[in-house]
Amino acid sequence: MDIKPIHNEVDYQAALKEIENLMESMPGTPEGDRLDILVTLVEAYEAKNFPIPEPDDPVEVLEYYMESRGLDRSELIPYLGSKERVSEVLNRKRGLSLEMIRRLHAGLGIPADLIMGKPVSPIPKQHSRRTVSHPRI
Repeated sequence: MDIKPIHNEVDYQAALKEIENLMESMPGTPEGDRLDILVTLVEAYEAKNFPIPEPDDPVEVLEYYMESRGLDRSELIPYLGSKERVSEVLNRKRGLSLEMIRRLHAGLGIPADLIMGKPVSPIPKQHSRRTVSHPRI
């Protein structure tokens, strides 16, 4: 099989299958070089066609993981708590709690930093001034 660009899902699946067959190839061999080239092509195709959302919207991240793994809303219940809670989170009516984030990370392998959302700017520290009264001499 010649190496060619990946233009569609059929090409993509064929490249993934060949990568799987070449996984035991040694670096520096013709098979190892073929593996490197195919991995580069697959990575480029995935970056173009399956972009990973920026970690500023936890719902987009959840939707991405659901779509990429073929999950439906009901499969989030063990991680979010109930059918209603899943609906509230996905409709942006409720944020993710720390416990939900932990369960999603442990159960689905979603990086916690992606589902935590945008980092919040730290609150500037306010220096408290303590006034000490000294007795006058």
